[in-house]
Amino acid sequence: MNRLWITLILLGVSASAFSQNSLNEEKIVIQNKKISRTIVLENDEFSTLEYRLAGSPFNFVSTEKDEPVVFNQKGVGEIQEFRRWKGPKPDEFSFLLNGEKVTGKTGWNILDVAETVKDEIKSYKVKLKGTSEINSFIELIITYEIYSDLPVIRKKIDFKNIGSGEIKIESLDIESLNVPWGNTHNIVYTNYARYKHIGSFVGNWDDPLIIIHDPVFKYGIIVGNESPGVLKRTAVCTDGRNLTAGLTHIGQDFAFRTWLNSGENFESPWVFTSLFNSANPRKAVETDINDFIRKYMGIRLAQIPERPTFVYNTWNPFRRNVNEKLIFELTDAAANCGIEEFIIDDGWQVGFGDWEIDYEKFPIGLKPVFDYIKSKGMKPGLWLSMGAASTDSKVFNEHPEWFAKFRDGKDVNLHSEGGDRFSACFTTGWKDYIKDKILNLVTEHGLEYVKLDFAILTSAYRFDADISGCFADNHSHKDREESYLEIYRAAWKMYDELHAAAPNLFIDCTFETMGKLQMVDFDMCKHAEGNWLSNFEGKAPTGSERVRQMSWWRGSVIPATALVIGNQSLDDDEALYSFKSLCGSLPIMLGDPRKMSNEKQQQFRELSGWFREMENKYQIMLFRQDLPGFGEPANGSWDGFQRINTETKSGGIIGVFKQFAKDNERWVTINYLDSEKNYQVMLAATGEVIFKGSGEELQNKGFKVVFDKDFQGELYEVAVVK
Repeated sequence: MNRLWITLILLGVSASAFSQNSLNEEKIVIQNKKISRTIVLENDEFSTLEYRLAGSPFNFVSTEKDEPVVFNQKGVGEIQEFRRWKGPKPDEFSFLLNGEKVTGKTGWNILDVAETVKDEIKSYKVKLKGTSEINSFIELIITYEIYSDLPVIRKKIDFKNIGSGEIKIESLDIESLNVPWGNTHNIVYTNYARYKHIGSFVGNWDDPLIIIHDPVFKYGIIVGNESPGVLKRTAVCTDGRNLTAGLTHIGQDFAFRTWLNSGENFESPWVFTSLFNSANPRKAVETDINDFIRKYMGIRLAQIPERPTFVYNTWNPFRRNVNEKLIFELTDAAANCGIEEFIIDDGWQVGFGDWEIDYEKFPIGLKPVFDYIKSKGMKPGLWLSMGAASTDSKVFNEHPEWFAKFRDGKDVNLHSEGGDRFSACFTTGWKDYIKDKILNLVTEHGLEYVKLDFAILTSAYRFDADISGCFADNHSHKDREESYLEIYRAAWKMYDELHAAAPNLFIDCTFETMGKLQMVDFDMCKHAEGNWLSNFEGKAPTGSERVRQMSWWRGSVIPATALVIGNQSLDDDEALYSFKSLCGSLPIMLGDPRKMSNEKQQQFRELSGWFREMENKYQIMLFRQDLPGFGEPANGSWDGFQRINTETKSGGIIGVFKQFAKDNERWVTINYLDSEKNYQVMLAATGEVIFKGSGEELQNKGFKVVFDKDFQGELYEVAVVK
């Protein structure tokens, strides 16, 4: 019997704590003070044997034993026995190799185990070689990452073809566990972990994170999937017990595939899992998961020195009707409102693809226009369609080989119907071409914000999944299925190269580029700072409600400042209500600021200045949590958000909103403050102190808010009293 227990012990965050190599010991566990995971190679089967919270009797994976577990449930006041159901060992991972299913149980030898420590991250790499007839020509390196003080383990797989022929990999589950409870116990929180689902579940692009919760015994698993765009697949109990996360399978729309020649490698995306024991699964997301995303995932927003707090865009109402005179006038008005970023949307250019300035509209070019925007204290930005070219463009006629093809070999418009422009394929020379166009706008004209738009792989507006990817046989992908991941990765590589050349460039990657309505995910956040998420043009208060809804839906797991939610208008009568609503994400407004009165411009300048001050004091743009007791924004109710710095606990902001509710008052409590410190709560509009007390009082009792209007919203500062 070939039996090797694999364990990684994490005792602290210093290098010395990690320095002891215990690979020759009988038992080694992936472990820190919050979590432990034991993996065993037994009879050539590689599988997780135990996955536990520290000090817990409960094993989060099923095994072949049926054993009782005794719980002393908090708040119940009695000891209960729960019989953990037995089941097969987890597959650990799963994929199709040349059409044959390969898992951790299809025969492996461990060739090497390597440990590395960097800061608060320990990485553990297990090198496996297949031993069976179906997998003897492949090597895997499975990487597990664990962090100093979080119950989170991250995982990816590197593949190497060590055979002599070409191989095909499909239907990849990077993580494959078995949960020890059945469908009737599970509540699965889906769609950005916001909505409850009972029973078996197969997620899609709107599931970068799901929660599996047992509300009876208050245990759960959080599963994060960092695969890009429409390629995400996370599934629960499709066979009654499994839990998988990885890439799309055969038979699904946008099915993943990669081909490897002899000696070639493939690196999978990351996935992660986290364990918790709580009656409130949201708490684990707002603490452990948000800490992991902010500190360890590598999101761009955590890397840039200054995050924007107020953006203006010209799209609504001007559409493509922009020109030099208009931009100068709008610049003056926008500056009077305290705006920090000024974005010229579609219409500055001649056609699509060549991205040349329209000198009839901008006779002096863009640099003097950008310089004027900067002189008013704002950063200039532009809109571009990053993957489209019109049929009369130079690039389309000079490089037809760069463009995506449909199955009939003809050029294809992946974004919308119509033959006046076509979509480029990012696995060709187009990637470097469009990167150089953007860098020229940065270096020669002073561009500091770029909104990159339109479909590059599949469309948010074309619902035939067959019109997706690229069928060309002379690009760097072998077939359409392989093109999916390669297109995303080439686009993200372009973003990284743009940042390397222009570190302060803010990249706004729209949902249209991602490929589905209002889609944003972790993988994008690692390469772009923001995502133009919507086009809500309804006036306040209806438009404001939709803004807060979108922020609530997505901001539960996605960094809220990445949510660029349009298109609320500055010149609406209730524009300040919209701005306050947007303070739960990234405030961006459109409209015609020239129509605003001096008084309203002054009100915006004061409120936006306050919001900037809050970011400078508390770094609120890296945080967002639900306001306790307030649910999804809806007509006839109250809602709210909090943006408390959970690291320093020094304070932050909250927003409270009444949307045509019948009652005029609510009590407001705040989570994640230091219970022993004293705080004060101040109204943003006036600076009036409306509460003084301890963090414990704010969490358990709070303060009363009275709104007399049909709809009303207010922002508040929460500050430590020194």
